Amino acid sequence: MQTLTTPPATVIDLNHWNSELPMLSRQYQEANPYPHIVLENFLNPAMLDKCIEEFNQLNKSDGWINYVHYNEKKRGLNKLDLLPDNIKHTINELNSPEFLQFLSTLTGIDNLQKDDHLEGGGIHQSGKGGFLNIHADFTVHPHHRHWQRRVNVLVYLNKGWQEEWGGKLELWDTEMKACEKKVLPVFNRCVIFNTDADSYHGHPEPMTCPEDQYRRSIALYYYSIEDKPFRRATHYMARPGEGKKKFMVKLDNFMVATYTEVKGWLGSNDKIVSNILRLFSRKK
Repeated sequence: MQTLTTPPATVIDLNHWNSELPMLSRQYQEANPYPHIVLENFLNPAMLDKCIEEFNQLNKSDGWINYVHYNEKKRGLNKLDLLPDNIKHTINELNSPEFLQFLSTLTGIDNLQKDDHLEGGGIHQSGKGGFLNIHADFTVHPHHRHWQRRVNVLVYLNKGWQEEWGGKLELWDTEMKACEKKVLPVFNRCVIFNTDADSYHGHPEPMTCPEDQYRRSIALYYYSIEDKPFRRATHYMARPGEGKKKFMVKLDNFMVATYTEVKGWLGSNDKIVSNILRLFSRKK
């Protein structure tokens, strides 16, 4: 007897987004403080509803990596084989050749590469008290020394998110003098931005959402292959007026940079660094 299977739901209407590409690409490349765009109703909402259901079940999973140290407090899961079907299908569609072509046209960056290892990405979740200090992302993939990180795609899955809970993504100017844009992480909102050495962003204020609410996102990073890429680990920055924090921010940067180098040499697991940095954080 033949088994009938339900075909996977459509994730993204690329016909729609491609039809708007000339306008979107111009907006993206002319945006301040650096190239970026915020897109509403980005994916099929029915598919994201299924992803939320799977997120709820994943709270019971032991596959999460706890990124808890001086500069951040969140959890991530970046192993495709541990992700449930609908989340995995969504990620695969956002790593498809068709979507990569959309991204290249949008950003003006040719030959963007997906990352099947989801290094640092995958899915993210943070709850009450969660935060991510302002930073510029690591610039080279730890396991591909010629892969220059170029673009982030963040898709938020937060229905009913209240502004007073915080968690807004902040985009800062390249000299770290002022926040130029804040983006509330509401359901089916997508933020795409260049990840240059001075593309500073984060959500630095601890969130005040209820204990049973979470800031959730799908986070995917894209690369170009370069002969001589600029290499630097994730680089956190103190905001103006945070002079007392500068020493701890810099010390934590050193810890993260050291781990990134070791990871590139030995292929260390992210769970190792999360445990080391959490211990360091408790001693601050």
